[in-house]
Amino acid sequence: MKLNDGSKEKGKYDLAERTALFGESIVELCDNVPATFITKPLLGQLVRSGTSIGLNYAEAINASSKKDFKNKISIVKKECQETKLTLRFIAKAVPKMKKRYESIGRNVMN
Repeated sequence: MKLNDGSKEKGKYDLAERTALFGESIVELCDNVPATFITKPLLGQLVRSGTSIGLNYAEAINASSKKDFKNKISIVKKECQETKLTLRFIAKAVPKMKKRYESIGRNVMN
């Protein structure tokens, strides 16, 4: 199912779809990492923050007011920062997957 944020621009700027695909890539990536004492809590955190980006963006585009929209977008930005940092920690904990995590980390919005 393809999502659309209601904008006329498609493809490159379709943030609803891009954030949904990003969340899917996080889920897939986390599923391929061995759960250890170190990685298990980090993976849980990454799934929560990485999928929250798309979920909160979907709420933002359906906001009831400009104030509500700004609040939801600020949450999206916070989740992006949290996701980037968690990716960094997992890359350190699982060196063999570092390039893959860094690649996904570059796709997180600033």
